Amino acid sequence: MLSMSNSYKSTTKVSLSDLPDLLTIREVADLLRISPLTIKRWGKKGKLPAIRINSRGDRRYRKEVVQRLLGVEEEK
Repeated sequence: MLSMSNSYKSTTKVSLSDLPDLLTIREVADLLRISPLTIKRWGKKGKLPAIRINSRGDRRYRKEVVQRLLGVEEEK
């Protein structure tokens, strides 16, 4: 019998104010509840521009850009 419990993640609420200024692909994907591949595709299309860091070229995304994509105003 296949167990479904492993396929579901815990549903803890994430506050945007608790997030760092630069987010990983996984953090953005989890926040938007979409695939990391979709995040990469949006980056290529310019919908969600990435900042490349380190010699591997890892992607990071500005929290403000993700908030705008969500339609959330910045907390001041």
